Amino acid sequence: MKYRFTLSSDSTCDLYHDFVVENDIKHVSLTFMLEKDGVIEEHLDNFTEYGQYVEFYNKLRAGYMPKTSKLNYESHYAHFLKMAQEGAEDVVHFTISSGLANTWENAEQAAADVKKDFPKFRVFVVDPLTATVGQGALVRVALKCRNEGKTAEETYELCKSLRLHIQHFIVADDLQFLKRGGRISATAAAVGGMLKIKPIISFNKEGKLETIAKVMGVRKAISFIKEKIEKEGPDPAYAHCFIVHTDNTAAAEELAAFVREKCGIEPYVSIMGPVIGSHVGPGAFALGYISKSERNDF
Repeated sequence: MKYRFTLSSDSTCDLYHDFVVENDIKHVSLTFMLEKDGVIEEHLDNFTEYGQYVEFYNKLRAGYMPKTSKLNYESHYAHFLKMAQEGAEDVVHFTISSGLANTWENAEQAAADVKKDFPKFRVFVVDPLTATVGQGALVRVALKCRNEGKTAEETYELCKSLRLHIQHFIVADDLQFLKRGGRISATAAAVGGMLKIKPIISFNKEGKLETIAKVMGVRKAISFIKEKIEKEGPDPAYAHCFIVHTDNTAAAEELAAFVREKCGIEPYVSIMGPVIGSHVGPGAFALGYISKSERNDF
């Protein structure tokens, strides 16, 4: 089937391999490293089986230290050049939030440089101001637009308009991972761990992670998320809910059951990829959806 544009994303959209292949989404993988006892393993964020995700989180539980890197200019250039050489012209491409890395700028520059040799090649780079399933939600919106015959520019403008309407509620189990990533202080991580405090984390309107609430324990964290959905659930025009976890199926399934009952929709439930998962650690869970209100405004 001939589409009016090519759809592309980096791997922080956390869409499963089979979905990406089946829907002809061009995909560029970030890298991550695992270190233990002085031995460093380097991997691509390109898992194809569920068991690979579980193995990754089990390694974190066993003391492996993760490290991630942003997608550099050269990787973007190679990704875009391949598409241009294959005949692509208009492309809608999604990066990780500019609030987490300057990947968006690298993508813009690489696209401009490829265009010098392929004048018809245009890339509309979407900075989603989010990551993982929030970014994936926008990719799904773009996919629907592509399949309906919309242009790249129409799709780009729609996705930009929806960015700040994506709600996020992220709960980490082990605060040490957030401490290592600089998201919370060492003192906050130590005290929070002892008191079983669970910060509720969200993306702010600049696409950066911030704590929007602190509760005692997992039960209250889940209750907080349920209360937010009761206040304002998904926009009926985008009646989807995205639940992601880092090998915590119990919390994910509890939230999924609530969404089915309360909202009458079947949520997308998935396990988080290793790049974002490195920063929240195993046992985390999160829920997101597109709402009529802007993020964190209710």
